[in-house]
Amino acid sequence: MTYTEEWVTARARHAYEHGQASFDIRPERTALLVIDMQDEFVRPGWSPYWVPAATRMAPRLRQLVEDCRDASVPVIWTIFDDTHLGLDRPHALRFLPHADTDWRRPGPAEVWGRMGRRPDEVVIRKPSYGAFYDTPLDTVLRNLGRDTVIVTGTLTNYCCGTTARQAYERGYQVVFGSDVTATDDESRQEPELAVLRKGFARVLTAAEIADRLAAAAPAPDDGAPICPTGHAPRTSRR
Repeated sequence: MTYTEEWVTARARHAYEHGQASFDIRPERTALLVIDMQDEFVRPGWSPYWVPAATRMAPRLRQLVEDCRDASVPVIWTIFDDTHLGLDRPHALRFLPHADTDWRRPGPAEVWGRMGRRPDEVVIRKPSYGAFYDTPLDTVLRNLGRDTVIVTGTLTNYCCGTTARQAYERGYQVVFGSDVTATDDESRQEPELAVLRKGFARVLTAAEIADRLAAAAPAPDDGAPICPTGHAPRTSRR
């Protein structure tokens, strides 16, 4: 067979638009990553880095957090913060347009209060876009026995997309939430999803993720095991 330019282009286009990874989502092997749903990105009008689309999708993401808790899927939160006096941050960041404002955090960055983070859930403070860069995330996931991550949060094409790629390169199966991620220019959302869909992740809506977790969860009984966070699994509300 001779592969024509039209054939290879059509094949690539189909994968970008409709491709679907084939792995299953097993609750006992999965963790939810909530990337950078913090005040400066989600609290309306609080900083020049506000992402209005992230504020709009926050209730949907909070519901997915609850669905994951119901399925005994650990929830891990990340915060893009000033760690180690900024000495662990990639040096080139200061030269990029992303750093073109004098705004500074008034204190340590925190998860936006309306997201409902629980005290028994891990928070990882990271110095750069990807959640695996100079953080203990890989160790945390391996200690929890998790080989699948659900990536949610903001920004889709920066911290979320970079984290998805880093997870893929470390051997994780990646699920990417198409409607529980958001970016600062909504026209950039689908192009990023297309690349991830073709080469890095299984791209699903929050409802699709919750349905797959609920369908795969074992029926609760009196001998239900304790999940890694120390809480007995709760019955799904779905």
